[in-house]
Formats: sequence, C-alpha cells, structure tokens
Amino acid sequence: MRKVAVVGVGATRFSGAQKKTNTELFAEAAMDALSESNLKPQDIQALLLGNALGDFSEGQSMVQAFAAESIGAVNIPANRYEGACASASMAIIDAFMWVASGFYDVVLAGGTERAATMGTSLATRTLAMFSDSRYEYPCGITFPAIFALLAHLYSKKYDIPLNQLKEQMAAVSAQSYHYGKLNPKARLRREITKDMVLKSPMVCSPLQLHDCCPFADGAAAVVLVSEERAKMLTSKPVYIAGVGQASSGSLVNQQEYLPRIRAREIAAKQAYNMAGLTPQDMDICELHDSFSIASLIAAESLGFFDFGASGKAWEEGQADIGGKVAINPSGGLNAKGDPLGATGAGQVYEITKQLRGEVEPERQVEGAKVGMTDTVGGEGGAVCTLILRRGW
Repeated sequence: MRKVAVVGVGATRFSGAQKKTNTELFAEAAMDALSESNLKPQDIQALLLGNALGDFSEGQSMVQAFAAESIGAVNIPANRYEGACASASMAIIDAFMWVASGFYDVVLAGGTERAATMGTSLATRTLAMFSDSRYEYPCGITFPAIFALLAHLYSKKYDIPLNQLKEQMAAVSAQSYHYGKLNPKARLRREITKDMVLKSPMVCSPLQLHDCCPFADGAAAVVLVSEERAKMLTSKPVYIAGVGQASSGSLVNQQEYLPRIRAREIAAKQAYNMAGLTPQDMDICELHDSFSIASLIAAESLGFFDFGASGKAWEEGQADIGGKVAINPSGGLNAKGDPLGATGAGQVYEITKQLRGEVEPERQVEGAKVGMTDTVGGEGGAVCTLILRRGW
C-alpha cells in the first residue's frame, strides 16, 4: 500500500442549533480544507461523507451528492456513511484505503450533522435507534442509561465505591471544560469545576448533567492524498500510520466483556500493529468521551492506564497536557459537542492541527509527533481507531 497523508483539514464551530443545512455546513469545512491543501474542488476524485441523522434533522437523504455538487466537485463518486458517532471515522478509514490502494490520489472525507437543531427529545429518540431498537429502547434504555449502566458495572468490577467514581468522573469533565474553554471550535466554552459537576442535575444515576456531552451542529473535512502528491502540496504532511475498525452487537451480547467494549480493543490493536507503535508512543489522543465514564473505560482499553486505574490517573494529571498522554485537549465531546456524523472528522482535525503545532498556545501539546483518535458508534456497533504521525 502507498503512504497516505492528510494535507488539509477544515471544521466549523460545533455549535447549538444552526440555520445552515448539512450541505452548507460541510461546504464551509470542505472549502477550508481545500484551501489548506492548495487544491481546487476539481482536483477531488471522490467524496466520502459521514451523516447519521440527516433524514430526521432536515428531511434530506443523499446529502453526500448535494455536498459534492455544492463545492464544485461535480459528477465524482460520493458515498454516505452511517455509523452513529463513528460515521466520519468510517469515511476517513475508507478514504485512506482508497488512496493507499492507488485507485485514487485525492479523496475528500469528513462529516456533517445538525443534531442540536433536532432538540433534545427528538435527538435522544433517534440516537436510541443506534442501540437495539427492538429490545433495549422499549425498556427505557437510551444512551445516558447505557453509560450509567457501564458506570455501575465499572464500580463493581474494579471495587471502586460509587461516590469515589463520581469524583473521578467529575475530574474528567472538569478537564474537558477547561480545555474546551480555550478552543474556539467548541460548543461549550466555560470553566466547570469538579464541584459544579457534582452539584449539577442528575440525568441517569450516577451520571449528572456535566458528565454528559451536548448534541451539536457542525461539520469537519479532511483531504487525503498519496505521498507523492503530498510532497508537492505541503511542507507539513501528517501521515495516517495505522487504522482499525471493529463492531459489536447489542449490550446483552457483550455482557461477558462489559464494561469494556471488545470492539474498541480489537480496533486499537489493528491500528497499533499497522503503525508499528504502542500506547506509550502516543503523545496525544482524542478519545470518545460522550460521557465521563466513557473516558475512563476508553483510556484503559487503549492501553494508556491500567484497568480500574484511569480515574486516579486523571486526578493526578496524567491525562493532562504535560502528563503521560494528553487526552482531549480539544475539550472532547463533553465540551466541544457531539455532531454525530462529524465527530470523528473533528477528532482528526484536532490531531492534525496539534501535530502541525497550529492550535492555541494554551492547549498545544508541545513537540507532539504521534496522535490517535478513538470513535465509538452506538454501543460499539462501529468502533474506529486512527493513528497519525508528523511527517517532516
């Protein structure tokens, strides 16, 4: 396979309800990515786009074709990916493979979503479709309930008293808000302390309001090219060194492995093996923190901390910039927001900017050479891992 480089990225702010359509949001991100790449829309040979809820948020299917036309990339192949929050990551992984295979030299990938526009009730109901809609949703299992269940299982499995676990989760949330406040692309840009997390309204015990990420509207785009083209386009290529993807079914069929998500560990192992790297080589990670407990579980499954020990690691600052590994210096989903179809592309946007040294000084991971993204769709129905490394 050929080496594949990211030569341009673009992203809108992840925000509350937008008047712009999914197509318009993606066009904004895509044109920024193309401008960075020193490319024109006519240079794009294919578009792979994540969009999970467009049918419900604005009654528009086939958004990928309208998105391609709107930026002037007329008549190219355009595919849509639906993997809940992992939709854009799936698109980027396939774009990587299309370029690596030699079939195309320039592919635009990313995602777009208007989840906040839908409102809490409709967005929560439609998001529940990504769990088992025949058995789980009729029993009242929405995603806050799923992760509350995982929190209780985590507490029991690792013998961590629930009050102590809530303190650890509050440390995760406070860190997310601290970095999110510094990120102009984040939806929630305000300081939230541990005490404020612990005093916020209960959503689904033990998860409180500030343990839960907000829905968001937004888009992000990534231009992937062959190594040969990258050398002609930029002096700061960021190469995709490894990718991994796996799937899991309903929670009941994962019960022997919970609270860990087996698909995540399989996907991460694939990416580490492809890249020839280990968790200790990662300088930075944008992981899927849809809920604060999800951060603790993810950090352990990715190999950063021992099982049952990530909460203590957060409290000790090991997940901060300057710690063992910088986790979610963008603010993560918890502060940046979760625009489902665009979430994974937003993570790649952040890692690329970090590896180039182009983010705000207060949240720049100095000297970062290798970064990772971790995105989970549904209950583990689509789990994607990408490892990127600086190429100069």
